[in-house]
Amino acid sequence: MILADKIINERKKNGWSQEELADMLNVSRQSVSKWEGAQSVPDLQKILKMAEIFGVSTDYLLKDEIEPEGNSELKCVDDDSDTSLRKVTLEEASEFISLRKKILPKIGIGVFLMITCPVILVLLAGISSSYPDILTEKAATVIGLLCMFIQIGAAIYSFVINSGKLMKYKFLEEEAFETAYGVDGMAKDRLAEYEASNTKALTLGVLLCVLSAVPLVITSVMEAPNIVIICMVCLTLILVGIAVYLFISVCAVYSSYKILLQTDDYTPNMKRKNKKLDALSSSYWIMIVIIYLVTSFLTNGWHFTWVIWAIAGLLFALVRNIAQAMIKD
Repeated sequence: MILADKIINERKKNGWSQEELADMLNVSRQSVSKWEGAQSVPDLQKILKMAEIFGVSTDYLLKDEIEPEGNSELKCVDDDSDTSLRKVTLEEASEFISLRKKILPKIGIGVFLMITCPVILVLLAGISSSYPDILTEKAATVIGLLCMFIQIGAAIYSFVINSGKLMKYKFLEEEAFETAYGVDGMAKDRLAEYEASNTKALTLGVLLCVLSAVPLVITSVMEAPNIVIICMVCLTLILVGIAVYLFISVCAVYSSYKILLQTDDYTPNMKRKNKKLDALSSSYWIMIVIIYLVTSFLTNGWHFTWVIWAIAGLLFALVRNIAQAMIKD
């Protein structure tokens, strides 16, 4: 029995999946898969660690002529993924990254339009309130709503068209997979090259989010005119929109390499969790849209109901983290 067979035998004897063994050895699941497929050989340190974990000698693992004692009954493990995983080629991985670089900025623009859609309405409402001779409240509402719905329509169009182009590789974010020779090396190299850009975009985005409320706070404290405060509200939404655009157009592209490497939030365990969380997220935002539209139409307070989105964004992070903690592996 060769080393690859012994690793499979001992892993299954202990009732572990490839992912669980990989976690114990502090390596990727792909590494374990390649060892078991005799595509590569673990280094000496990993062999020593496996001997300790399995409770066997290193001689047993390294010497083909030494067979296991007895035929221990293997524990049942959900290991279908070990033999039926889709293999991602280098060409597919390169196309996936290229598509993400091209499409994610467009999706980011759609999100920016969605976040800033109340800006024109709020600004016109402020102008009509402060200068009724220049613009009536009715005209401000009609023009503002028209602009808002145009932005929302453009954003939804962007989401539908561009997200559809990425559906071909949706399985990379949802399922476990294997990578062909060269994919891991390419992803690691690109990850290192892109890290500086990701750090800059992340830092700038967080800074914009933090600073976005500063003008509003200052004008409120100084008791500035109502129109000035409204302008600061619009500026706040625009700054937040720019920050989110950076997160999507740069940071999400950076995550493409982590998706290929199946690390951080893209390990098989996290993917199983995320499938459940995605359903929660969709339901949550549909509910928020309904609350926003119903509240706005009933109160006709489009100039202040935008706050619902800010509160919803903060609560979403809390709700998602609680749900993630409650979902068991």
